[in-house]
Amino acid sequence: MDGNDSSCVMRIAKKTNNIRNTQYHIRNTIMARKQIRVSRRMLFTWLMLAGFIFLFAPQNLTNKFQLAFAHIFGWPLSIGRNISLSARAQQSLTDLVSRREYNKLLNHLTNVIEQRDQAYQEIQKLSGFRRKRPLESAKFVLADVVKGSTTELTINCGENDGLAKGQFVLGDNSIIGTISDVWSRTAQIKLITHSTSQIAVKIAELNVDAIIQGDGSNSAKIRLLPIKHKVKIGDNVCARKTPGLLGAPMIIGKVAQCKMNEENPLLWDITVKPVYDIERLNDVAVIIMNPVRAPKEKASNGMNLQE
Repeated sequence: MDGNDSSCVMRIAKKTNNIRNTQYHIRNTIMARKQIRVSRRMLFTWLMLAGFIFLFAPQNLTNKFQLAFAHIFGWPLSIGRNISLSARAQQSLTDLVSRREYNKLLNHLTNVIEQRDQAYQEIQKLSGFRRKRPLESAKFVLADVVKGSTTELTINCGENDGLAKGQFVLGDNSIIGTISDVWSRTAQIKLITHSTSQIAVKIAELNVDAIIQGDGSNSAKIRLLPIKHKVKIGDNVCARKTPGLLGAPMIIGKVAQCKMNEENPLLWDITVKPVYDIERLNDVAVIIMNPVRAPKEKASNGMNLQE
C-alpha cells in the first residue's frame, strides 16, 4: 500500500469518528429532552404541593410573599381598580333621585337650618321662656297654578281661603314670591323675578339688610350691598323674617354671579338665581301667619248652654 492509500484510509477513519461523535451528541440531546418533559399529572401534583406549602407556611413568610406580589403586580391591579371606579362614577343621577327632587330636598334642608338658627337666637334672647317653632302657628293654603309666566302666576285660591296681599308663597320648599292681587276665588303671585318685586333678604351668614329685586327675566339682583362684605358664588340667599308674614328666614335663591357695580365700585352687583323650577311648578303653598280661627259653637242639641 503506497502513501496515498494510507492517507485516504486515515481520512475515512476520521470522518467515521466524527459521524459517531455527532450521533452520540444527538442521542444524548434527545434523552435529555425526554427527561425534562413533564406530564400534566406531575405538574398538577407539584402545584397542589406548592399550594399546601403556602397554606401551612408561617404567617410572617406568607406576608412577605403577599407584599412582594403586590409590589410586582401593583400597577396593573391599580389600573383595573381605577377603571372599575370610573365606571361606577358614571352611573346616572337619575338612577338614584331626579334633579328636581334633589333640589327640593336641599331647599328643605336649608329652611330647616334657618329655622333652627332662628330658634337658637330666640332662646338666647328670651332664655327661660318657652317659644313655639317659628312656623308652627302658621297655616299653609295649598293652591294649583292656573296660568303663569316667568314673573307671575295665577292660582285657584283667594279671599275665601284667607289669602291677602303681601303674603309669602312657597314652591319647591322655597320662597317664590308674594301675593300681589287677590279676588274671592283666585289670586295673583308676583314672583321674585318680577321687575317690581322687592323682598328683604340676607346672604349666607351675613347679618346685614339687603333687598332683592327681580330683573324681569329668570333671575333677581342685589345691588346695594357694600363690597366689604364677603360674598361668593353659591351662597344661600334667604328671605328675612317679617313679622306677621314670615316667622323665620327661608331660602329664596343662590348667588349665581358676584361682581363690582359698574356705576359704584364700592357696591356689589349680585345676581341671584331662584332655586325653584318654574317650568314644573304646578302647585304652591301660601303662608298665613297667625290665622284667625272660627269661634267654637256653644250650642248643643238645639239649646244654648248656660255658664
